[in-house]
Amino acid sequence: MKIATIIARSLLGLIFVVFGLNMFLHFIPMPPPPEGLARDFTTALFMSHYLYVVGALQVVGGILLLTGRWVPLGLTLLGPVIVNILCFHVLMAPAGLPMALVVSLLALFLLWRYREHFAGLVKNGGPAFSQLPHQAISPGNATVNS
Repeated sequence: MKIATIIARSLLGLIFVVFGLNMFLHFIPMPPPPEGLARDFTTALFMSHYLYVVGALQVVGGILLLTGRWVPLGLTLLGPVIVNILCFHVLMAPAGLPMALVVSLLALFLLWRYREHFAGLVKNGGPAFSQLPHQAISPGNATVNS
């Protein structure tokens, strides 16, 4: 399982470093998006320069995955990017859905392998609401000192 984790981590990191750098360096020619909402959405991201933020998150998250150090931080940075990619291809451009699913499955596998680092997000760390001390509030007993 350790070898599968290294392969998934390296593959996902390489995908995000290459495609993240492509946002800045344009070494892979990108086909125009299909007509409709996908084109409008991509144009808005490009015109607002939001794609540079996404590209930077991809590069930094991918490097963290490739180094093998701070993998949970890399997954945390890439999580919203992966969700956006998956939603984009499900809702607007289904032609890229197979690759989006591969990326999502790799990320889910890595989340499962590093689940102990994310346990605090899903475990109840404090007392339950019903266990908190209760104070009786009685109306009419309050006094105001001026």
